[in-house]
Amino acid sequence: MRKPKVITYKGHEIVYLDFSNMRKKDSIIETERLAGEFIQQHDFSSLLVLSNMENMLFDREIRDTFLEVVKDNAPYIKCAAAIGVYGIMSIMYNDFINQSGRNIKQFKTKAEALDYLISFQ
Repeated sequence: MRKPKVITYKGHEIVYLDFSNMRKKDSIIETERLAGEFIQQHDFSSLLVLSNMENMLFDREIRDTFLEVVKDNAPYIKCAAAIGVYGIMSIMYNDFINQSGRNIKQFKTKAEALDYLISFQ
């Protein structure tokens, strides 16, 4: 389980959710729930969020948990991005995005995602 971090990029604060290399379902679900609790402590439409999902286990149960949390978090987030979504995971991730109704853009690099996020400040 990993806690959300606030990182600073070019003078802007960004919530960083690091799921990279997480392979244990229970840890991923708990990390996502902690992220939701953290995000919902902030003002509406105030947060920029970057999720690192590189080499993360992603299955239907995890997708369903993410759907629940992401829908609850929506009012608090100004903009969100993801990195590390490749291969078969991208098919499930795209399904997740369609079901959530959110626009969480995918990027190949952390720098690209961060530049995109700060463009919303």
